[in-house]
Amino acid sequence: MTAREAGLVACHRCELVSEKDLQRCPRCNARLRSRKPQSLQRVWAWWIAGFLAYIPANLYPMLTTRQLGRESADTIIGGVIVLIEYGSVGIALIIFVASVVVPMSKFLVIALLALSIMRPSRLSQKARIHLHEVIEFVGRWSMVDVFVVALLAALVQLGAAAEVNPGPAAICFALSVAFTMLSAQAFDPRLIWDTLPAKSKMEKQA
Repeated sequence: MTAREAGLVACHRCELVSEKDLQRCPRCNARLRSRKPQSLQRVWAWWIAGFLAYIPANLYPMLTTRQLGRESADTIIGGVIVLIEYGSVGIALIIFVASVVVPMSKFLVIALLALSIMRPSRLSQKARIHLHEVIEFVGRWSMVDVFVVALLAALVQLGAAAEVNPGPAAICFALSVAFTMLSAQAFDPRLIWDTLPAKSKMEKQA
């Protein structure tokens, strides 16, 4: 039995459970809603915006370096390859995971969760809740690449000798991360409990 079926509603801000007839949370005065309005529409809107921003983030230079009159520009993957060539395999791995693996995983999982609400899914409700928790956890590490670029740009400013500046991809990547975070926040995990796995529905109908 869900809280909605029991005539209860949980506050989305402080998680206090109250009767559904109340308009405001008795604890934090937030508006009580059994489900976020137009949750899936907002999820897909932010998801598409984040994916569109992620494409130029991988095509344009993330970092522009000028050293002794020579200027070079590297994309995310190009920077990872350069770090590996210089022997910094650990840093290259961190950048690759934070800039490629984590964002692509977030896109796939958010889309999977949204589609599981729209149509029958073989994933259990608990499995989908765990996936949502993982997305919320890894979201805080999504800006590692942007932090590295900002740190290098702040530290390596040696005039004519060397200079490091963020490229246009840094802005696109930051926007992509922000949009995917908004997409994950727009998703209402309570919708998961309104659905049943395909197997359970068949058994119930039988």
